Amino acid sequence: MEFKNLIVKKDGKIGIITIHRPEVLNAVNIETILEIEKAMHDFDDDKNVYVIIITGEGKSFVSGSDISRLAKMDSLQARKYSQIGQRVFDFIENVEMPVIAAINGFALGSGCELAMACDIRIASEKAKLGQPEVKLGLIPGHAGTQRLARLVGTGKAKELIFTGDVIDANEAFRIGLVNKIVESESIFEEVKNMAKKIIAVGPNAVRIAKTVINRGIDANSKTANSYEMEAFSILFSTDEAKEGLKAFLEKRKPNF
Repeated sequence: MEFKNLIVKKDGKIGIITIHRPEVLNAVNIETILEIEKAMHDFDDDKNVYVIIITGEGKSFVSGSDISRLAKMDSLQARKYSQIGQRVFDFIENVEMPVIAAINGFALGSGCELAMACDIRIASEKAKLGQPEVKLGLIPGHAGTQRLARLVGTGKAKELIFTGDVIDANEAFRIGLVNKIVESESIFEEVKNMAKKIIAVGPNAVRIAKTVINRGIDANSKTANSYEMEAFSILFSTDEAKEGLKAFLEKRKPNF
């Protein structure tokens, strides 16, 4: 598939998806979101990709949804748009490999929702995040009401969604919306360094850890703990765990 709105490439074991719509600060539409879905599935099928990075070209991550498209939608079209966005972002959240968002600028509306679907969010010091949909007489439609509340708590999520306020990187870090803030010039280097750290450890362990965390987050503690127990024990049957334990005892780096 030829991508019209994305730049998709590999760097070793890292898959990189860059939203590329500079004329609208990387605002997304249905076509762009479907391209993200295709790129994600391609990387998921590639057994040599261990980590995925999602970012935006230039000074914006994703500035939101393309307002010129939203303004032409009726209720049924808006419902379809919401369904597609939720489906794609759910896939990003639940794909086995870790996904890192490199938030290099505006992450508003759908952009904030895309970032929240990623496992780890690293922000430029110049990043701006928010769910300003109420200023258009709308609400988030790509699961922003749900993910934001889970990440920062219901009180703060309600404040941000009810007011439509846009916050800077420092405030986003303070409330737990982003994991780390870095200088604008070095954001991609920092994100790649984190990706390399993840690649260096047991790939099956990382994927299973992500699955257990995601499955357990909405379960009661007893059920969630049982997920962990079963996954923990299953890993002992893998060559990966045997190599990791042996390498530790032999005081060498494991060969995963």
